[in-house]
Amino acid sequence: MSKIFSYLQSNEDSSILAVYRIFFGILMFCSIIRFWLKGWIEELYIIPSYHFSYFGFEWVEPLGNSTYFLFLICAISSFCVFLGLKYRFSIIIFFLSFTYIELMDKTTYLNHYYFVSVLSFLLIFIPANASFSIDNLISKKTYSTVPKWTIDSLKLLISIVYIYAAIAKINSDWIVDAMPLKIWLSSNYDLPILGHLFQQEWVHYFMSWAGLLYDLSIPFLLFYSRTRIFGFLLVVIFHVLTKVLFPIGMFPYIMIFSALIFFSADFHRYILNILRKILNNFIKLNSEITTIGIYNIQYIKPTLIVISLFFILQFLIPFRYVLYPGELLWHEQGYRFSWRVMLVEKTGIANFKIVNNDNTSFYVDNANFLTPFQEKQMSFQADMILEYAHLLGDYYSQDSADKVQVFVDNYVSLNGRKSQRYVSSNVDLYSIKKSLKHKTWIIPLQDEIKGI
Repeated sequence: MSKIFSYLQSNEDSSILAVYRIFFGILMFCSIIRFWLKGWIEELYIIPSYHFSYFGFEWVEPLGNSTYFLFLICAISSFCVFLGLKYRFSIIIFFLSFTYIELMDKTTYLNHYYFVSVLSFLLIFIPANASFSIDNLISKKTYSTVPKWTIDSLKLLISIVYIYAAIAKINSDWIVDAMPLKIWLSSNYDLPILGHLFQQEWVHYFMSWAGLLYDLSIPFLLFYSRTRIFGFLLVVIFHVLTKVLFPIGMFPYIMIFSALIFFSADFHRYILNILRKILNNFIKLNSEITTIGIYNIQYIKPTLIVISLFFILQFLIPFRYVLYPGELLWHEQGYRFSWRVMLVEKTGIANFKIVNNDNTSFYVDNANFLTPFQEKQMSFQADMILEYAHLLGDYYSQDSADKVQVFVDNYVSLNGRKSQRYVSSNVDLYSIKKSLKHKTWIIPLQDEIKGI
């Protein structure tokens, strides 16, 4: 206990959090503006007539044209985080608005959206405005140090992402068959220089194994000063390469800047000194700011309890898949929110049949209800198939005294395998309630994927 108490009393230079806040804020601001300029707000949240919800969050819905206002709030709050202006209020608003956006449609789920949500939640309890912030100018005081655990908690979260991503890759598809990288790399045949190389089978295996070893080793390489530069170079090379090969948005930049948190205080002070020199060319910074040694966090006990519970959940949630029998990569029960990054290449087809009470039936044109992107994602994800079946059941039961039945003729291919039936065709999906229980109506994969 004495060691724990001593650790909680230790401090670290506040410049580390200041640099992290600056990079996080500006990257989030640019991400939201990019999303807006590409027309994705309209394409993903305005045009679709239906949006797939997360279990327990059915009340979260797009706000029509007011969705633009939600994105505006998110952008402004991220810019205020960047400036360190009303930081605590701004990061709370950013967390709430960004997470609401993430929850509006399950179709758009990405691991890095989830990472931004959990990271912004953690930043609520971290004094990232202790130095080099507008809040310092307003209060006329700055802090030279912050509790060390506030910085280490960010390092721990980043390490969890990498290590859990590595653990998820320990399976026969990834290690033995180089899947799904074999599919993705081969499709990049038109890339200059690298295109021909990506057709070679040994490259597929090299990239698969390198990806596993990279995820597993990066936290340790960044933690130790002797290997930190080498580790950071690997981070840059890896994420630049993934940016070139895969359409994964701002995620590479987020992970590159996140790696900087592992660098020494001298490095972060150097960055802030450069920023000060740049700012001094435009504005005169207030020299009357009082420097205070230690930033003392208010309500320290409740804060530590919340953060402890937060990390317990981060450790446990990725392992919830053990509650479900069968092959995780196939049924995907417990797949989301578990740092399973780029492990599957799935294609599917789902034809839904409506059966009336008089036993007459007809097939549904999915294009009447879903966008092409929604239909593609729905076709191989069981919870979305069930949710869509309920949408169809509700719609076609409106003009009937009794409920209709909804069946699906559904085939899915996983990581280059031949397509097989995914959902039992003789199960009335409309009669099945949405829940977190095991979906017994999913037909097991006719193959074995060994590993974790």
